[in-house]
Amino acid sequence: MIDMSRDGAVVLLRLNDPERRNALSMPLRLALLDTLREIEADTTVRAVVLTGSDKFFCPGGDVTAMGEQPKIEALDRMRVLHEIVRLMAYSSKPLIAAVEGWAVGGGFSLAMLCDTVVAGRSARFKAGFGEIGMAPDTGILFTLPRRVGIGPARQILLYNDVMDCEQARALGVVDHVVETGGAVEQARSLALRLAQKPPLPIALTRSVLNAGLDDILLREREIQTMLFSSSDHLEGRAAFFEKRPAVFHGN
Repeated sequence: MIDMSRDGAVVLLRLNDPERRNALSMPLRLALLDTLREIEADTTVRAVVLTGSDKFFCPGGDVTAMGEQPKIEALDRMRVLHEIVRLMAYSSKPLIAAVEGWAVGGGFSLAMLCDTVVAGRSARFKAGFGEIGMAPDTGILFTLPRRVGIGPARQILLYNDVMDCEQARALGVVDHVVETGGAVEQARSLALRLAQKPPLPIALTRSVLNAGLDDILLREREIQTMLFSSSDHLEGRAAFFEKRPAVFHGN
């Protein structure tokens, strides 16, 4: 589910679960978590590129696994997700996202955890959480305002509009736009540059820039655990599968 390759001190991680279009299922989460731990422990790795497939970087959570569930299961899903978030945010290695196709919900959040975002012209970004009756998660309430400012972040997260690569670049969501299919190559080039820089200043800079994340994750866990059992989430999930607009009632 996670393909890993190396180019000197740079590691390329590719989300590879075509059956679920790279959705963040529990098996994919666990595979990503194990891989990130392995990379963090390897002192020969100096930079990481994260990418997906040509059409789907990551469409977010696995909706088939959502719905009403025991609280312990919901908490376990959030625990694994937050371990991934912390590993990415507090890693000593800089991360670069290479986005082709759709980055939605938690997939959008994964890109925002990276230091640099490279997007092919096929890239599309969308918050999407509210459409299934959920609040933003995977740390995006922390990362997005720090990237684009609180005002633009509100518009992105509340309205759930789709952003193409140029709109995303204008807002600050994306740092570099390249031709379709070229995101990995450009991201690898940038990662090789970062790999030549002194690692300690990079690690310490990342730790300071991400200070305060844990407070957001605590609130996120409380909110999402509650919403997993809400009627609006069940309606949003049903509407997703039935391909119809959801009708929410605030409960």
